[in-house]
Amino acid sequence: MNFPMMTKLSGARPFLAVFDCDGTLVDSQHAIVSGISIACAALGLATPPAAAIRRGIGLPLKVAIGQLFPGHEPDLHDRLVQFYKDNFVRLRQRPDHVEPLFDGVVDTLTSLRAAGFLLAVATGKARRGLLATLGRHGLTEHFDALQTADDAPGKPHPGMLLNAMVALGVDPVDTVMIGDTTFDMEMARAAQVAAIGVGWGYHESDELIQAGARAVIAEGHALTPAVLGWAAERR
Repeated sequence: MNFPMMTKLSGARPFLAVFDCDGTLVDSQHAIVSGISIACAALGLATPPAAAIRRGIGLPLKVAIGQLFPGHEPDLHDRLVQFYKDNFVRLRQRPDHVEPLFDGVVDTLTSLRAAGFLLAVATGKARRGLLATLGRHGLTEHFDALQTADDAPGKPHPGMLLNAMVALGVDPVDTVMIGDTTFDMEMARAAQVAAIGVGWGYHESDELIQAGARAVIAEGHALTPAVLGWAAERR
């Protein structure tokens, strides 16, 4: 599919592209699975399958933990969450910590900025964790707004998207959410913004389409044309 190209949006109302973090910008699955495993071992619990842990990436941590251990009391969920949070900074400093950028991320952010887009992040991470991730990869300065689990209810609640649009003065019709999970697509639908899925994350492409994605992009180099194509349709 050929998408129309755009020049810089000089004098026009701005577009806003909002990115999920885990599974969209960075491949954090190994660090998250490891963190959950360590927390489970510390509390004498069997670690759930890695696939089950990946399914919950993007949800608020307590919600994801609750889904992994539905037969346990909320007090245990709270203890797991706290242990995970307390130890993740230490885990991030281990030599085997891996959280690489996905291919094409920097080019996409640079190209959209050059086209005049405002850029934001909406993530289930805590702000401390998001800043650490963005800082490690030199991405912090690319973004005009950061929305985290500290700022609004977790996905798929639309709060983070609504906050970003208000902060940057952009209407829903001019906003697109880019993410790898059904939670991102459902959040976009709840906020009445467009959604584009990426196929390199933690949920299947057909799930993203069913949840509201207008398209699912299979490779990083194709994301910029997809976003620019959506924007060209809006003008």
